[in-house]
Amino acid sequence: MTVLRIDASIQGDRSASSALADLALAEFEAIRPDEPKVSRHLGADPLPSEAWAAATAARFVEPEARSAAQSSALELAQTVARELAEADAAILALPLYNWGVSQHVKTWIDLAVAGAAPGTRLLDGTPVLLLTSRGGAYGPGTGREGWDHNTGYLRHVLAGVWGADLSVVEREMTLVGVNPALDKFTDAAAVVRREAEEAARAAGRALAVRTERHLAA
Repeated sequence: MTVLRIDASIQGDRSASSALADLALAEFEAIRPDEPKVSRHLGADPLPSEAWAAATAARFVEPEARSAAQSSALELAQTVARELAEADAAILALPLYNWGVSQHVKTWIDLAVAGAAPGTRLLDGTPVLLLTSRGGAYGPGTGREGWDHNTGYLRHVLAGVWGADLSVVEREMTLVGVNPALDKFTDAAAVVRREAEEAARAAGRALAVRTERHLAA
């Protein structure tokens, strides 16, 4: 039994998405303190971008004919896929970058696909909490409405393709206090942050309950 945690921020200890994941995991662990954890930080320790092409090519080559790079890449891809398939729950802190998923997250997803049999639902029925953050505001009526190509894509992959029992917590306006042009939104951003942190705590507790039900099913 394991809980899988994936982070993808390049902001280190200033990461808004990782901070939300910390809150959620603390609540999860308060209910399930003995759950072993498997962690990857895609921002701090990126997966090699060239591994996906090598792993994909390896599947079309007999094992004895594979190059060392192909064999290594396929082994990595299978490890990534196995971490997902063996998780009893997952906490994923995956922020928006440049209006979409980061290259680190895309490589992780591509490797997981390459490491599993075609059509495998790697998170089939697994309780998963996605925590995502955005520097600006992307809601209806804003100048960036429709520019978030991160959250919808992740919903499709995690739930639609991999079959996760998915819940999502979002935080916007994380660049307020960083970009002086956004100073006028300080009060609004504080409210958004507080609401997101409360939602992350509640989602962490709910994830623990959903995990118990999943394991008992």
